[in-house]
Amino acid sequence: MTYRGNDNDNGAVGNVSNRHVESIQSRITSQGQVSIPARIRRKLGLTPGSTVEWCERGPEVVVRRATKYSSLEIHQAVFPSAPERVSVEEMDTGIGTHLRRRHARS
Repeated sequence: MTYRGNDNDNGAVGNVSNRHVESIQSRITSQGQVSIPARIRRKLGLTPGSTVEWCERGPEVVVRRATKYSSLEIHQAVFPSAPERVSVEEMDTGIGTHLRRRHARS
């Protein structure tokens, strides 16, 4: 069987029957939830909020990232540089200043 894949497969295209497939087990909770192993999450670029797709292929089910970009990739595109680092004291001063301005009596 040859699986042609889609844009979200991260290069996992080829003859599935000739590849070595390593098995990892996960338990299903009473609510039907399954934890995705960390190694698989890293490989697929899954972060909290990512969506996965469950595809039936005959007797097998393939799990893959459903979106082209992960939430981390979108965040990095929207915020390309890290914010300026400030000390805890600077944060406390800034919060205090904000609260005094916001709640000042006229």
